[in-house]
Amino acid sequence: MNGYSPQDIERWSDEPPKRRDRTAFERDRARVLHSAALRRLSSKTQVGDPGQNDFQRTRLTHSLECGQVGRELGKSLGCDPDLVETACLAHDLGHPPFGHNGETALDLFALECGGFEGNAQSLRLLTRLEHKSFAADGRSVGLNLTRATLDATMKYPWRKRDNPIKYGVYDDDLEVALWVRRDAPVGRVCFEAQVMDWSDDVAYSVHDLEDSLVTGTVDLGMLADPVLRRDVCEVAAKLYGPAEVAELEERFQVLLAEPFWPQAIDNTASSYAALKNLTSWLIGRFCLGAEDATREAYGPGPLTRYAADLIVPVQVRQEVALLKAITAHYVWVSYEHSRARQREVIAELAEAISAGAPDTLDPMFRWAYADAADDSARLRVVVDQVASLTDTSALAWHARLVA
Repeated sequence: MNGYSPQDIERWSDEPPKRRDRTAFERDRARVLHSAALRRLSSKTQVGDPGQNDFQRTRLTHSLECGQVGRELGKSLGCDPDLVETACLAHDLGHPPFGHNGETALDLFALECGGFEGNAQSLRLLTRLEHKSFAADGRSVGLNLTRATLDATMKYPWRKRDNPIKYGVYDDDLEVALWVRRDAPVGRVCFEAQVMDWSDDVAYSVHDLEDSLVTGTVDLGMLADPVLRRDVCEVAAKLYGPAEVAELEERFQVLLAEPFWPQAIDNTASSYAALKNLTSWLIGRFCLGAEDATREAYGPGPLTRYAADLIVPVQVRQEVALLKAITAHYVWVSYEHSRARQREVIAELAEAISAGAPDTLDPMFRWAYADAADDSARLRVVVDQVASLTDTSALAWHARLVA
């Protein structure tokens, strides 16, 4: 495979292919696409609550769109497109109910077993909890993906002790992480993971804006008002830190001066078409900016694994940060009351499941609880159970076990 070595396509447990006409990365993509963890994302929060209306994204639709963006960007740079798409599809699998909000609550509950982090939970799902393959010694190897695919899912390939703010490996999963990262430069993220990460930023910044405009949480008049734009720039500078407020204000004006912005969103077919045109232009602008800058630095050949780093121009990063800040400023605040209740639900539910375990666990987690070596390991099983739930099922479990 062009740009990939035999070591890149190794699996943690040796497993012969069932068909001769598929590449190793095509097999990986199929395994993630058919996984229960991916299906559960259809009922997990993106920004608005799932089921709130029929337009807003869920974690699943976001992951599918991220996969499309990543596939095309990766292919244009010489990556295997199936590998990059698989990493994009898998990047949010570890998210618990209620997204980052639930992640905060579950991290507090899990302090005695090392904490909770969505990225580390994704690795755990792919290599342990999503049962498809077992090694000869009887241990679960999860979906048994290739080394290169697993590496491409790891935005933070280190443990909490190395970076307590963002990490992607629990101590329990160090063995497989070391296998994935064999011969990789310490602390360096592979090129495909960088493409996945930027595709995620592009997809959610653009589509969260689209959702906000359609639902009326944000209107174009807000973006036209210099005072309101400054509010957004202050949020961008505080949360994403790509520049000072004055520089962001200038960049915002440049972005809004582009001709692809619609005049209004007025519930007509033509305005919705103009909005879709806006999302297409923005995604193209952000991806081509990264593609052109990376090609300028590394030339026309295929770029894979550790042969290059994705280069995103500062101005492009600023524009993406501004779009993310629009959602942060106008949308997150409107959900703060429900967000506080969501954290309570996760905390109360986790305590109730822990108190009643193993009877309160799904059958698939009971065996792990019974095999757990100590209290810390048993607590981790409870955390795995809570994290596996959707927003909908978490509320139903809470009503059954707590109320």
